[in-house]
Amino acid sequence: MSDSIPVSAIAHLIQLSIAPVFLLAGIGAILNVLANRLARVVDRVRRLEEDFASASPLAQKLARTELGRLGKRMKLVNWSITSCTASAACVCLVVAAMFVGGLTDVGVGRFIALLFVLTMALVMLGLVLFLLEVRMASRTLRVRYELLEESMEDGAA
Repeated sequence: MSDSIPVSAIAHLIQLSIAPVFLLAGIGAILNVLANRLARVVDRVRRLEEDFASASPLAQKLARTELGRLGKRMKLVNWSITSCTASAACVCLVVAAMFVGGLTDVGVGRFIALLFVLTMALVMLGLVLFLLEVRMASRTLRVRYELLEESMEDGAA
């Protein structure tokens, strides 16, 4: 009995791992979007904090309110990043388990299935948290229509 593994078996395992790797690339793209949103929130917090001491009492009150909202948004984005990162780790475990299962006689089918379900649940959680953060950002940013009407009148004149 030989301990060598045929190249065709390894090639087949690599073919099977392609789909999870595409999923990993998609999760990476989502993480990039989340990291950019987090960076924008952090930049806004820093700007508010820099201007806080020299602001009027009314501006400080408004800044405190906005800082509270930004803090909630940062928490949502951080939890979304955590969830998506955990899902990416699960994808890596799926690929590793596929190789271990394919190269040994260890039955890992159920483990792989459970990991994949966990991966999808974590991706969904990350996307739901992202949606909540986007909705929160949208609620706090309202267009002042009276300003738009004035600019439309100026353009029509």
